[in-house]
Amino acid sequence: MQEIGLKPSESGLEKVGIFKVKSAHWNLTPAELIEKALERGEGSLTDTGALMADTGKFTGRSPKDRFIVKDAKTENTVWWGNVNIPISEEKFDQIHQKMIAFLEDKEVFVRDAYAGADKTYRLNLRVINTKAWHNLFCNNMFLRPDRYKLESFDPNFTIICVPEFKADPAEDGTRQDNFAIINLSKRIILIGGTAYAGEMKKGIFSVLNYILPQEKDVLSMHCSANIGNKDHDTAIFFGLSGTGKTTLSADPNRGLIGDDEHGWTDKNVFNFEGGCYAKVIDLTREKEPEIFDAIKFGAIVENTRFQPGTRTVDYENASVTENTRAAYPIDHIANSVDPSVGGIPKNIFFLTCDAFGVIPPIQRLNKSQAMFHFISGYTAKVAGTEAGVTEPQTTFSACFGSPFLPLHPTKYAEMLGKKMEQYDVKIWLVNTGWTGGVYGVGSRIKLKYTRAMITAALNGTLDNVGYRTHSIFGTEIPMTCPDVPSELLSPRETWKDDIAFYQKANELADAFNENFEKYKDFANDEIMSGSPKKNLKYT
Repeated sequence: MQEIGLKPSESGLEKVGIFKVKSAHWNLTPAELIEKALERGEGSLTDTGALMADTGKFTGRSPKDRFIVKDAKTENTVWWGNVNIPISEEKFDQIHQKMIAFLEDKEVFVRDAYAGADKTYRLNLRVINTKAWHNLFCNNMFLRPDRYKLESFDPNFTIICVPEFKADPAEDGTRQDNFAIINLSKRIILIGGTAYAGEMKKGIFSVLNYILPQEKDVLSMHCSANIGNKDHDTAIFFGLSGTGKTTLSADPNRGLIGDDEHGWTDKNVFNFEGGCYAKVIDLTREKEPEIFDAIKFGAIVENTRFQPGTRTVDYENASVTENTRAAYPIDHIANSVDPSVGGIPKNIFFLTCDAFGVIPPIQRLNKSQAMFHFISGYTAKVAGTEAGVTEPQTTFSACFGSPFLPLHPTKYAEMLGKKMEQYDVKIWLVNTGWTGGVYGVGSRIKLKYTRAMITAALNGTLDNVGYRTHSIFGTEIPMTCPDVPSELLSPRETWKDDIAFYQKANELADAFNENFEKYKDFANDEIMSGSPKKNLKYT
């Protein structure tokens, strides 16, 4: 076996049962990986120097094909069901052995990395890939050890990602030939049959979501975070895909801690990752200059296309998928902080893209409402973003990240509630979606207004304005905000028809309460008091 690059002096692939491969490339630099990717026909260079690559059949995660091994460790701790699908130890071992055999005549790329900017809680990762661009993705998305530390690197979690290997569902216990399987006891993740790189990063996120709350008393969060350049105040942004989590945390006036995954200890908030994985559909320098300029040499763009006759990325092109993305090291953002750690947060923002136009652009929540909305994790899908979606659809994802939660959502919610109370954190619900009517009738709230409202919340301006109470959600809506038209702050005032507004708001309140039925048995009275109440005048 030929081995190239900087590898540990002792431990190797044998630790996970791999004794034979055609060749192994250890910890190659981004330039070396890009050369290999181009040589192997895995992608093309854009005119900014970024590598463009396709993910093939799967342009997103496949949550129904993600499994956790059910064994003595996980049987009574994992929240089993549609999110966490069990697979037996025997089936895991069977697939593992098949993958090892499959790799015997393959070229592999090995990367050693960290997950967790706070070294007290970090994982030492070893990632084994058959695609050079996947290894570059891991270089970008995980934390990069100093080169001198690689010689003595000792991993405590391993990812084996082989898109070319397909499972036999009838024999291997999978649903299809693609799979992502987490074994928390053996500390291995197996991924096959899919080239969607996000499966690797979200696999490790799921691992941290199991280990940190349960074993370390650290709240793991699907959120972005930034820190004030002047006051050094930390802010957290929760939100599902498409709500602006990455965009709003990339603020030129604040340092970026991270855009997706964080832990909250009794001393700090720290990033799990070393990079950003941003959606780039319709990206422009005018709208999002920090992200646009981060897509340079070393970055990856996924499933995008060139403008005809050029090497310039056409960010408006959704011919492959709406889920076009860029993966880049966090230091490609000029105002990122190093290390990626901030203090205890003073403000938390729950982001939603409300396609029904009834959620105010910004509102302040009390503890009960915050807990209710955190467990709910509401946003809406709109037409064109997913096959079969022709009108707005409510979407609820517990803790704004249920696909990645191995434990019951109430575990994370209880930890958040405790921290909110302990540190007197202000909680805001921000609608980055529609106003003046539903999707197709109203208009989307302008990014400049959302930024102005968040800035006013962060600098304390909204502490000194009057508030009105939302008649259905019971939340507090500011009467004024600098640089934002006052009529925009109250969604009812932007609708032409009061009856239509309240009917739609009541409809959304029903959806919230119906979704929450599955958590009622675990929720205390304080949480339940944060639920919306229908306006009976308009029923």
